[in-house]
Formats: sequence, structure tokens, C-alpha cells
Amino acid sequence: MANVKKTKESEYNADSIEVLEGLDAVRKRPGMYIAGTDTIDGLHQLFLEILDNSVDEAMNGYADSIKVVLHSDQSSMTVEDNGRGIPVDIHPKFKKSALELILTTLHAGGKFSGKSYSASGGLHGVGSSVVNALSEELKVTVLRKGFQYTQSYSKGKPVSQIKKSKSAKSGSGTTMFFRPDYDLFRLKKFSSDYIKNRLKVKAFLNPGLRILFFDEVNDEQIEYKYDDGVSAYLKEIVKDDGAKVVGDIFTIDLELPIPVSIALAWTENTKEVFYSYVNGIYTVDGGTHEQGAKNGIVKSIRNYIQVHDALPKGLKLGSEDIREGLICVLSVKMSADHHQPQFQGQTKSKLNNPEIVSLVETSLKSLEQALNEKPSVTQGILDRIFMAARARAASRAAGQQVRRKIGLNQRMTLPGKLADCSSNSNSETELLLVEGDSAGGSAKQGRDRHFQAVLPLRGKVLNTIASSDKKILENKELGNVVAALGAGVGADFQSKKLRYGKIIILTDADADGMHIGTLLLAFFFTQMADLIKDGRLYIGKPPLYGIFQGSPGSKSSASKKKSKSEALWAYTDEELSTIVKGLKTSKPRIVRYKGLGEMNPDTLWETTLDPKNRTLLKVTMDDLEKVKEGFEALMGSDSSTRYRLIQENSGSLAVDI
Repeated sequence: MANVKKTKESEYNADSIEVLEGLDAVRKRPGMYIAGTDTIDGLHQLFLEILDNSVDEAMNGYADSIKVVLHSDQSSMTVEDNGRGIPVDIHPKFKKSALELILTTLHAGGKFSGKSYSASGGLHGVGSSVVNALSEELKVTVLRKGFQYTQSYSKGKPVSQIKKSKSAKSGSGTTMFFRPDYDLFRLKKFSSDYIKNRLKVKAFLNPGLRILFFDEVNDEQIEYKYDDGVSAYLKEIVKDDGAKVVGDIFTIDLELPIPVSIALAWTENTKEVFYSYVNGIYTVDGGTHEQGAKNGIVKSIRNYIQVHDALPKGLKLGSEDIREGLICVLSVKMSADHHQPQFQGQTKSKLNNPEIVSLVETSLKSLEQALNEKPSVTQGILDRIFMAARARAASRAAGQQVRRKIGLNQRMTLPGKLADCSSNSNSETELLLVEGDSAGGSAKQGRDRHFQAVLPLRGKVLNTIASSDKKILENKELGNVVAALGAGVGADFQSKKLRYGKIIILTDADADGMHIGTLLLAFFFTQMADLIKDGRLYIGKPPLYGIFQGSPGSKSSASKKKSKSEALWAYTDEELSTIVKGLKTSKPRIVRYKGLGEMNPDTLWETTLDPKNRTLLKVTMDDLEKVKEGFEALMGSDSSTRYRLIQENSGSLAVDI
């Protein structure tokens, strides 16, 4: 042991410490700076970082036109603006041009204070330098103070000196051409549709800004320019969603204490949708500004109802009733020297400034005034809100009735397909939820009957995210789950009454199995969330492949607890490839398990059921609201979000052939 320790110490010393200088850190760990290198968002974030710099010039009144070119190779882009142009003079401290400093140094820029930009989307001084680091080729052209300056870069390093034009040039602005380093990115081409969508939104959020898009791939030229701002944006959203507006569209534009622009409308849809932005940056996960808007809208409606004594007798109104069907576009502009934006990460997905809640909420006071000015329009909105409250109350009542009915029945009988275990100790027992009778047969034979119970489920269970409580609780398969667990459901669920210590979702390792597992996760989240909070829900991982170098072994289940298979197990195609490459034999026998029912009981025990060998994933949730939003987006009755996600991410499913 002494020799081993000495060897380890000699291998790990000062020489072992690496320091990534310049932009090497970005190239080594790009996922820290952009949304990954294998998704459509990651590749296009390079474009957005450059675009946002030009938009910042427009936002501060220095530019009114931006030109974007998607070149014919579809793998390179140019962004040009008529702003001030990046400074090219020598920085007094670092003794290099400001242009080179910005493009080659992390956290270098003019947006850390309010001296050069009153408001900006760029805050950390890493945008342009990250794009430069991840580009095989980048060329910048600056028009400034009567001359043109150009410089070229590759993989974050300058490959030329700044060249100044000999003759005078009119105008001002910055032009950036870049071609990503496709050794780092899986996707090799930019998406015209993705770019169009982002450019349109930028034009909506900056009234009067003219954005020209030259799509050389499709030989198309488009101009985006909207003078009505967020109001025009909301009308576009309503049109695309096919939503029917109830009443009218309300618009709020205030300059103090911070510029806030809001457009909102109630629709006949059942889902509330918020599109929130900070300095032109889409905060996909919302944040404090969005919470302030939600608070302000609810407060305005409640105040109006109270003043006019408009609430029907006996009706209880919740915040979710008021916001049901609401579509809202929110844009706030925050300066670097006053209420500086505090985003969550470089991708700026969420705003964290706590003081913004009250500032945005206060701006919504004008909504109450607008409601008072249009009493007939307001009454239509109130009728829609009261209808939502009555429907929610009726759904709760129906659900409670069905829960009581299920509660009585489950005490009398257990599901007929349940193969229970012999132990009554909650600390050691577990319920395996398996997919179909075939898998159920293998699991029943392969399990340890002392502590493992098996409940086969038929087909894909009900999608509880898009279903009413009554429909959920009358579903036979989900009713069997509720009965087997014996702890009630919904508001009546009590963890202490659970008949099993662990509940394990054990579906096939294919796409259908994942879908069924997701549906079950949705059910537990909506009806038994405490089960997840208590850490009692798990997902089992069966192998997708068995790799046998000889005979796969006996199919007898009699000795399954003692026998050791000579097989190797792979859970993904990548693992299979790695294992096969490492084998000495050139022709192993590979078995792909299409389902658990295809595994003989001893194989199922060894790989998936034996606590000594199996892999279980505990289901947890850190952010309840975020989980709810995710389920609603992916499985809710409103398909618009799913449609948009598919459109934006379809490129990431592409395979190079």
C-alpha cells in the first residue's frame, strides 16, 4: 500500500495543474457558455449573441437598421448594423485595440456600467468572445469616424492585424461574419425558420427598428418592422394560435420607474401563456418580472370585482381562474447602473431581481383603470373568469366524489392482476409497475416474492395532464394503481397509508416504454405528489441489449438467485458499441430486448430486479412550478408549445449519413 500511495502522490503535483488561458476554456467547456453543442439552440445562440449586440445599439438609440444574411452554404452568417461601430483605438491599460480586447477576452465590454449603454441584453462581456472562440472563421468590419477597419480571427485568435482603409468611408456600424467550428457542433447548418422567428420577435420588442433578412439558401428577402411593439406581437401570437379573444387587447406602456411594456388578452383557451423579455432577451423560465405581472393582473381583477360588487354569491375565485386563457407579452428594460438585471446563467433563462416584482406589479394599476373605462368589455372577461371558477369547482367536487368511491372500494378488494408480496414491512417492500401481461409474467417469475409485488398495466395509461379529475379517477388502470397502493388519491392521499416502501416504474427500454413511464410520472405528480416528495418513487432501468460471448445460459428460473450469467449488458446503442469494440471475440451473440417479456426470469432478476445489481433512478423535483410548466407544455391540452418545440428542435434529431 505504501508503494501505491507514493506512486499516486508522484503523479499528482504542481505539474498536473492545467491553466486554460484566453478563450481555451470556452473551447474546452462550451456548455458553460452556450446551450450545448448538440442542439439547435446551442448553434443558434452564436447568432443570437452577435444579433443582441446590434439590437443593443438600436435599443440605446444609436442604430435603426440591422441586416442579417444566411449565406448559401447555410453554415455561415453575417450580422450588420448602422450603430456606432466597435471602438478600434488602443486600450490604455491592456495596450491592444478595444476591438481585439472585446473579441479575445472574456468579461470585456462596454455594458458593465451605464456609461455607454443605458440598457442592454449583454451583461457579462462574454458574448462576442464566445462566438469568436467557437468559430472556425470570424471577420469583423467596423465603420467608425470616417474610416473602415477590418480584422480576421480563427478559433478565438487573431490571424491578421487591424487594417484601416486608405480612403475615407461614410457611415458607421459593425459587420460580423462568422462560420462556427463544426468540429465542435453536431448540427452543421443554420435554420431559416429559427432565424426568422427570432428576428421577428426582436422587431416586435423594438418598435421602429428595421431588420432585413437575406436568406441566400431560399433566395428570399424579408423586412421586419413594427411600430406597435408588444401589441402587434400579441396580435401575431393570437393569430398563429387560432385563439379567440374575449373582450379586448389591453396595452400598457410606462417609462417609470423602469420602462415596462405589456400587452394582454383573455382568450377561450384554457391555458395561460406568458412571453416575458428583459432588454430584448427571452426569459423562457420567467422570473421576478413575470411574477410581478401575474400579481398585478390578479390584483386589478380582484379590485374591480370588489369595487363593483361583481362576484356571484357563493363563488370562490382563485388566481388560476383569473389567469385561465390569458395570453401576455411582457417586456422590461433595465439599465446597467440602476436595477441591473440579474439573470440565471449566461443563457439568461430567468430574471432573479427581487425588487422587480413590485415595480412591474405597480405598473399594472393602469389595467384596473382600463377595465373601468370599458365596462361592457370587462363584463365579458368577468363572465369568462367566473365560468372557469365554476368549472374548476365542479371538477373538484366530481373528483372528491370519485375519490370517496375509490376509497371505499379499495379497502374491500385489491386488483385481480396484482401479485402481492408476503412481507408486510413497509420498509422493505416494493411495488413493480410493469408494462403488459407478458412483462408481468416474467416479473412475477423473476421477482423475490418475499418483498416484491408486481402490478401489470394494460397499454398506455390515461394522460392525466390533459384530463379532468373525474376522468382520471374513473380510469380502470389508474384505479388499480390507487387500489394497490392503498393510500388514497388527490387531496385524500396519505403517505403513511402506503402499502409499499418503494414504487418502481418498470417499463420497456424503448420509446413506447418511455412514453408509458412519462404518463405514470404525470399521474403521480398530479395525484400523489407527496409520494415523490417523500422519495418513494423510482424508475427501473432494464438493459436494451445482452452481449453473450458464449451460451446465454439456462432459462430455468429455479436457480436464478445463484447463477451468474456470462453476459454483458448495454443500456444504450452507444454502450453496445463500446462493449463490442472491447471484446476479444469478433462475433459475440447480441440479443436486443424489445420488452421485459422477452427476458427469461433469471435474466430479468439479474439485470433489473436484484437489489445488488439493478439500477434505480429516484424521482425528485426541486422546483414544483417548473415541473408543472414542463408537464403542461409537453402533455397539456394546448399543443402550440409542443408544436413550437418540435419545430425548433427537429434539427437536433438529424443524423449525418
